[in-house]
Amino acid sequence: MDKKILPNGLRLILVSQPQSLATTVLILVAAGSEYETRHQNGISHFLEHLVFKGTLDRPKPGAIAAELDALGAEYNAFTGQEYTGYWAKAQNHKLPQILDLVSDLYVNPVFNAAEIEKERGVIIEEINMYEDTPMRRVEELYISLLYGDQPAGWDIAGRKDVVRKLKREDFIRYRARHYVPQATTVVVSGAFNKAKIITLVKKLFGGLGRGRKAPRFKTQERQTRPAMRIKFKKSDQSHMVLGVRAFDIFDPRRYTLSVLAEILGGGMSSRLFIKVREEMGAAYHIRAASDLFLDHGFFQVSAGVDHKKIDKVIPAILQEFSRLRREAVPPQELRKAKDHMIGGLILGLETSDEQAAFYGSQEILTGKMLQPGEIIRRVDKVSAGDIRRLARTIFREDKLNLAVIGPYKKEKLLRQLLRLP
Repeated sequence: MDKKILPNGLRLILVSQPQSLATTVLILVAAGSEYETRHQNGISHFLEHLVFKGTLDRPKPGAIAAELDALGAEYNAFTGQEYTGYWAKAQNHKLPQILDLVSDLYVNPVFNAAEIEKERGVIIEEINMYEDTPMRRVEELYISLLYGDQPAGWDIAGRKDVVRKLKREDFIRYRARHYVPQATTVVVSGAFNKAKIITLVKKLFGGLGRGRKAPRFKTQERQTRPAMRIKFKKSDQSHMVLGVRAFDIFDPRRYTLSVLAEILGGGMSSRLFIKVREEMGAAYHIRAASDLFLDHGFFQVSAGVDHKKIDKVIPAILQEFSRLRREAVPPQELRKAKDHMIGGLILGLETSDEQAAFYGSQEILTGKMLQPGEIIRRVDKVSAGDIRRLARTIFREDKLNLAVIGPYKKEKLLRQLLRLP
């Protein structure tokens, strides 16, 4: 893995996989919902859609998609809280073409006014789709509960009233403030000629001038008692997220938190899977995970449960939180959790697109890239004592948060369940 920095500040990451049958190009830029103001909420995601609607070299809407399809490529784009990505993956010998196409999306969008109007409707329907997908929507409800009315608490897709008002000038100004070379990382992963790719990247991106990058907004956190948010919806099951605040991505305890999450809900032999699904028969899916950002983070357990059993499931989850506070994880269970995590990491890095995401996301967020071996070493160092200490720090009754989507009109019935045994 090699890292080059162009004179304009753009970072180039080269991940060589000589045995790979396909190569991936990924462009990441430090722009996402946490860089937005309240009156822009959703602009990062909207902009990600619009770049496919025409560029200076390919002004016809759909032209880039048509060329990528003709190359037999896989491709897409995505927007997160802290960065946006554009990628394509194709056979190795087609790398120059897909690099040219993906760079065109980033460098030369035209923001055609007629296409903005069309895509406005598409975005609103995407938001409607998420509203009709409670398994996903409850995750957004949980984040909103944690962070409230600030960028960290806003939906990535934005609010409909904002989406309806955004104008061409808004996209041009936002892009100028955030899509600058020094806030951009280009990753090429697969089988390629290193010298040729460096030359091509310099040709495609070297002409971009440095810009003044607008900062992201600092996240404010405060919680003194258990918090809950319920959204009424007639549904066949209750969708819930129960969790606590954690810490940022730079905290060395991140590996301990990952192992803790693995023990609780990282697989079919995890504690919560066995308890809630196998023993109680109350859920089909249940998982535990952490999500860490530049200045905040959280831990959560998510599940879709039987309406009639939610009053049993919530205490069962909290019982496992308390168990981790009281008891050291047995050596055999700790080893199993670590091996499952490590196996998932290694198996997940088999393809060029996963390698690109692995290194690129580290670089765009932290400016540092750890090799898989170093991550494995840090996971292996996590002790039962580390997990117990962390559990005692984060699993506190006054820090509990619960989001639920289901046929509930009164919070009181569920609020009384938010107690650590």
